[in-house]
Formats: sequence, C-alpha cells, structure tokens
Amino acid sequence: MLYAILCYHNEDVVMSWSREEDDAVLAKRRRVQKELVETDRMGPAIRLMPTSAATTIRASGSDQLVLDGPFAETKEQLLGFYVVDCENLEEVVDFAKRLKEGESVTFEVRPIQIFEKGTLPEREAAPK
Repeated sequence: MLYAILCYHNEDVVMSWSREEDDAVLAKRRRVQKELVETDRMGPAIRLMPTSAATTIRASGSDQLVLDGPFAETKEQLLGFYVVDCENLEEVVDFAKRLKEGESVTFEVRPIQIFEKGTLPEREAAPK
C-alpha cells in the first residue's frame, strides 16, 4: 500500500539550519531509507519551497481569489513529504519513527492512491 509521510516543522527553525546541519539530517534519513530504496519501495522525497513562495487559490462566492502565502497560519508548516510502499500501517509507522529519530519534526502518515501517474521527466532539484 502506498503511504505519504507528511513532514511538519517550524519553517523558521529549518531555514536557519546551516548547510552542514541540513546535510546531517538528510544523510541520517538516507541511511534509514536505504532498506526501502534497495527493495524498490521508496518513492520520491519532496522538499517544498518556503511558504513565502506559496500561492493559495480560494473560492469567495463565485469568484476565485489568488492569495500570496500558505492556506493557513500555523506554528508548524508542511515542509515536504515522502512516498513509500509499505505492507501496512504498522510498517510505515515504524519506518517514520526511525526516520525522525533525534529530530523534532512531526510526521503525519496517510494512505494514498495515485489518480494519474503523470508524465513529468526526472529533473535536477532546484537550488536551495
């Protein structure tokens, strides 16, 4: 079954990390991901651009409002997500626990289904 592991954290804290701190977190996560990568069960890991780059489209009566910023102001922001293929909820929860070990990030796990596979070619990551 496919699951999304949604990563929530205080954006100001994460954006204040040095390159070395950020690299250390990602290196630790890659070590945990290795098992799923080696068994072809690790989907994309997505890092969202800062909420200052977000645009929200919201209905207002019959009009569509286009607003700068995220949908809601919260203490923690959705900063990215992982897509994984796990046998059941217990397996994905165990994986998420190991992935976040030593971090103050909050993970939300949700089963997902792909509506359309899409046709985007792989591209290099945008510069940070």
